[in-house]
Amino acid sequence: MPLATAHVATDRPARYVKQLISHMGHKATAELTGAGRGTITFRHGTCSLTSTPQELVLIAAAADPGSLTGVQDVVTRHLLRFATQEELHIGWTGPTAGDALEIVAPAIDDYLLAHCTPPDPLLTELAVTTRQATGRAAGMQVSPDEGALLEMLVRLSGARTAIEIGVFTGYSALCIARALPADGRLLACDVSSQWTDMARPFWECAGVDDRIDLRIGPALRTLRALPEGPAFDFAFIDADKANYPAYYEEIVPRLNPGGLLVLDNVFLGGRVLDPAFQEDDHQAMRRMNNAVAHDDRMDCVMLPVRDGVTLARRR
Repeated sequence: MPLATAHVATDRPARYVKQLISHMGHKATAELTGAGRGTITFRHGTCSLTSTPQELVLIAAAADPGSLTGVQDVVTRHLLRFATQEELHIGWTGPTAGDALEIVAPAIDDYLLAHCTPPDPLLTELAVTTRQATGRAAGMQVSPDEGALLEMLVRLSGARTAIEIGVFTGYSALCIARALPADGRLLACDVSSQWTDMARPFWECAGVDDRIDLRIGPALRTLRALPEGPAFDFAFIDADKANYPAYYEEIVPRLNPGGLLVLDNVFLGGRVLDPAFQEDDHQAMRRMNNAVAHDDRMDCVMLPVRDGVTLARRR
């Protein structure tokens, strides 16, 4: 349970961020990451610092409780040393595991679904059919609000050509395809026809079957067989997480200037925030998130939508 947070009431939050970054830079890797924000990376953990008008927010993370305590102690000790003009109260929350974080609270979830354009009967039927046929695997399907977001992004971007990695039963493909113009095309890639066979009747019923080119096989093989150079206006990645970095590197050069890439599940249920989770998927997604943020070919924003969604636009 290696995450802990402290909210420190103060009139000088930004000043403390600068002081901590400047001082700790002699003992650890410390950098300012934005206005009033910074990160300190120790040997066995990290601490993020964020200033708001009323407080300094500290978020400590480490791979085990002992290391977490060490990070907390170092930051607390130095912060109190700098507070010569006020008395600070630094109370850390108890250790919390990343997968225990509540990214979307039930009340928020209910409210936002009640205030989105609801899915039409065809999408609703597809969602019900997916739940009945796939059981717990139905969790791989995008939620109605995320489907609406994909459809809106395609329409707003004016995309004519799109690619999707990870089709499942075709809900997201349906949202993307019907947002394309009549002569638009979606290249939909999935490794197996086990679930995609369910998709085709719904695509046909929606009148978009002729817009979707479904390719069955390893997506990397499909991508690498495509012509090099820009060809797509829109891309959506929602497949096996370990291959996200590879999918990304194949797709970005094939995006047209101004093309939009959407990455799903960038939080992995909060596990990417927690250094205790070190499986291949967790490490790959951390690499992915870092790569997008530092890619000078792209402009990006990460959104707390469902399990985390990153939007990245080709410059």
